[in-house]
Amino acid sequence: MNKVKAEPIRGLFVTGTDTGVGKTVVTAAITAMLRAEGLNAGVWKPIQTGAPLGSGLTDAERLLKSTGINERPEAIAPFTFEAPLTPLLAAKQAGVTLTLEELIASGELLTTRYEALLIEGAGGVAVPLTDDTLMADFISELRIPALLVARSSLGTINHTLLTASFLRHRGIPIIGVILNDGELTELHKDPSVATNAQLIEQYSGLKVLGRFPRLHTEATSETLIHTVRKTIQFAPIREALAVQAMGG
Repeated sequence: MNKVKAEPIRGLFVTGTDTGVGKTVVTAAITAMLRAEGLNAGVWKPIQTGAPLGSGLTDAERLLKSTGINERPEAIAPFTFEAPLTPLLAAKQAGVTLTLEELIASGELLTTRYEALLIEGAGGVAVPLTDDTLMADFISELRIPALLVARSSLGTINHTLLTASFLRHRGIPIIGVILNDGELTELHKDPSVATNAQLIEQYSGLKVLGRFPRLHTEATSETLIHTVRKTIQFAPIREALAVQAMGG
């Protein structure tokens, strides 16, 4: 992999232990909370697959709708591919050869419009992006910390520890973990839910910042802010952005 010289970005990279773990709703919730606190925070979904822009089903469109940010979807999601495949294959199927340089450059305008960016990845950290890079390489080149989203249910300890180890191997700092109930409807039948956070902290040394509940209403900005205030320890997120603002 050729090294890419990326300009420093103030922000957080929201990644996950897998696809479908709830990165989008957590990214939207954190962004909405920061904006409510007076920070001009924006969102960036560098690459997404599985639906076309304009369908209302893409992560980028959901992010904008939930946060109330006035941007065009294509501005925050410069690489969108309809095929439900890993980014490398979805791009190739569309006749596009992705490069790390282009991915990084696609966010430059957003960095000039916002004080901080919440960047949502695609899938997990070992997802192939180009012929010689993975998602973790992209995060590393951006030189920003990661926030890890994981399922609340059985199996999350293994997935979370492996993901944390992979990020650390790339030298990527991790702010913490947010467990997400997502669309799981029978968590009351899963006894692991009560102890997953404790064991993740014990074995990873990471802080579990909270457990984001399943939302039974539309994920509006107001709903997300209320949920964050009730369920997430937000101070580490604020502090991470403050350190970056001071050049730390």
